[in-house]
Amino acid sequence: MSEAITLQIPDPLYQRLANTAQATHRPIEEVVLHSLKVGSPPTWDNVPEEFQSDLAALDRLEDEALWKIAQARKTTSDMTRYEALLQQNQEHTLSATDRAELTDLRTEGDRFMLCKAQAAAILRWRGHSVVQP
Repeated sequence: MSEAITLQIPDPLYQRLANTAQATHRPIEEVVLHSLKVGSPPTWDNVPEEFQSDLAALDRLEDEALWKIAQARKTTSDMTRYEALLQQNQEHTLSATDRAELTDLRTEGDRFMLCKAQAAAILRWRGHSVVQP
């Protein structure tokens, strides 16, 4: 037996559920029932504000796009440059330009890792097994 209820849902939560329904090609009713069973989609409220819009955009992505983000890796050249700048920073030999580059690389690295983690969390919430080798 099932019961029907009418429920007022705050706009931000409704939009997240609607985005998930659209991205997964499932009816919103099915997504809402899933949410009631396992909890709501992972939130991004506890991350720095500068990254929140990037994480919010992930809700709209289909699973294939989320998998690409969750499995993405930084290139060897990116990591080599970042490590070199970190080393120069420890040695106090960074120029102002290099210091700005290090800050940009650190911010981009934070964004990259937060997006990977959020993509994996969304995939898990959508019922996928997300295991990294």
